Amino acid sequence: MASKIEDLRAKTDDQLTADLVDLKREQFNLRFQAATSQLERPARIKEVRRDIARIKTLQAERAAKA
Repeated sequence: MASKIEDLRAKTDDQLTADLVDLKREQFNLRFQAATSQLERPARIKEVRRDIARIKTLQAERAAKA
């Protein structure tokens, strides 16, 4: 997990924003699949939610530094 955080820290603000948009889109699709009982990997919802939180935390840290 530490490597995932390090990978995110190496990205630019624009890359983080793009990743956040992609993850939010995936989260929406996963919720839709869950509602229609077509979800293959329920654990993926938790992974995506945590990845979104990681990115938002990094963005908040960078905003506080600026």
